Amino acid sequence: MSNSKSASIMDARILVPALGGAFRKLDPRTLARNPVMFVVAVVSALTTVLFVKDLVTGGGNLGFTLQIIIWLWFTVLFANFAEAVAEGRGKAQADSLRKARTETQAKLLTGEDRTKYKLVPGTSLKVGDAVLVEAGDIIPSDGEVVEGVASVNEAAITGESAPVIRESGGDRSAVTGGTQVLSDWVRVRITAASGHTFLDRMISLVEGAER
Repeated sequence: MSNSKSASIMDARILVPALGGAFRKLDPRTLARNPVMFVVAVVSALTTVLFVKDLVTGGGNLGFTLQIIIWLWFTVLFANFAEAVAEGRGKAQADSLRKARTETQAKLLTGEDRTKYKLVPGTSLKVGDAVLVEAGDIIPSDGEVVEGVASVNEAAITGESAPVIRESGGDRSAVTGGTQVLSDWVRVRITAASGHTFLDRMISLVEGAER
């Protein structure tokens, strides 16, 4: 998770599809979901029709009307483009979160001795499993610290840059999958199965957001 980078607004992988998306969103069924831009698009279309009529008949102020048409259509297309960029960034973020989740390895403890564990995919963990998370490791799933104390970087989830202390007992024992242990170690008891973690809910929210 710590390796994943936020999708840049200037990323060509987002901008290029967004350009096409700006024109696809001219579909009236799509525009109707945004009443303001739908009205602007209708006015743009009507103004364009009047311009063509004046162009054929030779009446009206063609230069002035053309300027209005250009600005109206620019407004509609720019709004569509901005929306497509936001959707592209959301999809890229969801893909990044999903990749981080599937690539995370967990040190599944086989007993009380924390030196005895086996590496398993983080997505295979079940509620009640005990895992060891050491400095530099990504916490594989939501859980509760049952032994040890560690400094945890939760920036990937909360956006807070300052690390927090997580330890067994009290109200600072809960840990979130996708966060990173910076120092020391903790034994974590898994409290959420794959598909029901905070990270999974984040992915669902990002994918489900239309704007």
